[in-house]
Order: sequence, then C-alpha cells, then structure tokens
Amino acid sequence: MTAASYDGSVATARAYTPTALPSRAARLLAFVAIVVGGLCGGLIGWSVTDLQCGGGNTRIVLGAPASTTTTTTTTTTPPADESGCTTWSAGGALLGALAGAGGTGIVSVLVLRAMGEWRRDLDVEERPS
Repeated sequence: MTAASYDGSVATARAYTPTALPSRAARLLAFVAIVVGGLCGGLIGWSVTDLQCGGGNTRIVLGAPASTTTTTTTTTTPPADESGCTTWSAGGALLGALAGAGGTGIVSVLVLRAMGEWRRDLDVEERPS
C-alpha cells in the first residue's frame, strides 16, 4: 500500500504488526479466576474469624463416651449475638476477599503478560534464508 506525501515522495505503510494483547478468552478466564479467588478468600476469612470469635462457649471433648442421659431445655428468647461476632466475621470476610482477589489478580497479570511475550516471540521470528 502506497500513499503520496506532501512533498511528492511515495511513502509505504508499515506492515501490520500483531498485538501482544492476550485473547478475549484468556482475559475472561483471568477475570473469572479473580472473582473465584475473591470468593474463596472471603469464605476463608469469614470462617476463620467466626471460629475465633464464637468458639469460646462450646467445649468439645474428643474421644469422650457418649452420654445416655437426655436433657431438655426450652428458651423463650433467641441467643444474643456474641459481642459483635457478626461484624468481626464480616470484616474478616472483606479482608479475606481483598487478599484472595489481589493475589489472584497479581498472578493473572503475570500469566497474561507471559502469554503476550510468548505470542510476540512466535510472531516475530523470521524465516531462515
């Protein structure tokens, strides 16, 4: 493809250079991985915080024989929240989600950049003479 310039000389257009941008499918998979990483981090953060906050009232003895007596108790009011455990668990879930999504995002960016470099190296190679 040729085009005339202002001074009358003929200029040739540069050849098409392929982009190093990863495919849409790779970018979509990276986005899905970041969302899944954030969800998993949020679940881990919530469960760890919930175990730490509310685990003080129940005593579990491993290997103890099962009791044969039955005790029936009735309560008229629902148990109160254990001193704000819901708030702490939500905070732990938020921090876990941020950490999970952030870590997965860093790894995804590195993988997408590596894919772009591999593609560029494959496209740039010249034919031997």
